[in-house]
Amino acid sequence: MQITIIGAGLAGCEAAWQAAKEGCDVKLYEMKPLRFSPAHESEKLAELVCSNSLRGAGMNNAVGCLKEEMRRIGSLFIEAADATAVPAGGALAVDRDEFSSYIGDKITAEPKIELIREEVISLPTEGDVILAGGPLTSAALSADLARLTGSEHLYFYDAIAPIVEADSIDYEIVWRASRYDKGGADYLNCPLSKEEYDNFVQALIDADKVQGREFEKLIHFEGCMPIEEMAARGPQTLSFGPMKPVGLPDPRSGKTPHAVIQLRQDNRHASLYNLVGFQTRLTYPEQQRIFRTIPGLQNVKFARLGSMHRNTFVNAPRCLTRTLQLKSAPHICLAGQLSGVEGYV
Repeated sequence: MQITIIGAGLAGCEAAWQAAKEGCDVKLYEMKPLRFSPAHESEKLAELVCSNSLRGAGMNNAVGCLKEEMRRIGSLFIEAADATAVPAGGALAVDRDEFSSYIGDKITAEPKIELIREEVISLPTEGDVILAGGPLTSAALSADLARLTGSEHLYFYDAIAPIVEADSIDYEIVWRASRYDKGGADYLNCPLSKEEYDNFVQALIDADKVQGREFEKLIHFEGCMPIEEMAARGPQTLSFGPMKPVGLPDPRSGKTPHAVIQLRQDNRHASLYNLVGFQTRLTYPEQQRIFRTIPGLQNVKFARLGSMHRNTFVNAPRCLTRTLQLKSAPHICLAGQLSGVEGYV
């Protein structure tokens, strides 16, 4: 049996791996490096575009239980995550480059998988096909999918958080701790007084933002809301969201700051940290200006600035069967975020 899989991201690589293990011959198509989406930067397979966190790892929550189920059935995704994990308290976070390399090495070494580096611009009319192009599926392929489904795709705007260089952080100001001391002291914490917090919130509200297309409404995903959008909802929104200080007393004073910004290790060498929950669509100059007002980050160097991109998905109840096959073309299955599921896990 032969299966064609379009897209070598997380879902595409997992599908290819599982199909190969069942004895199928797999043709796995990936358009990189011939063509990149607006958010992808690496030529590697299974690139983590947004956060390096795969959310909770404990068995006391649903996402942790799901990970354990995947682990027990031989998920390549979870195997790679376990092998490339970085400290993140109670979450499973990974070194994004090592994670992608691990999966890429496994895929290319599997004799039942043929990796084809070329762009697919139209969906095959026959054979067993899995479309796993992700929320950044190319315009040509998206148009062909829209033709098959007979409807325009749904969409939302997603944002990416900045990453900073560890050796540019002021360790006289920040301290290491996880919230409620859960897990190890895996996060760097930047404390803000009430005055610093109020000034920071106002700066976010007043800052210049990257605008979407004129004909599109800026629909944001609630689980990945840009920091400036949260600030605009009210002066205390951030202090009850990504900047909440509870469980993070300053060890030097024993007091809890008015607000805290957390930084999570982004690679195994601990040379990079990302600003947790700080996805943004501020312009690059504004990000550099405003984020350097954060205590401990006044001289910080940015390895990556935040950005915004459009995420596409189909109206699954209308377009897909319960087995994720296209109703109009049952030989095609959708996998991953394009089918409407949320997050990496």
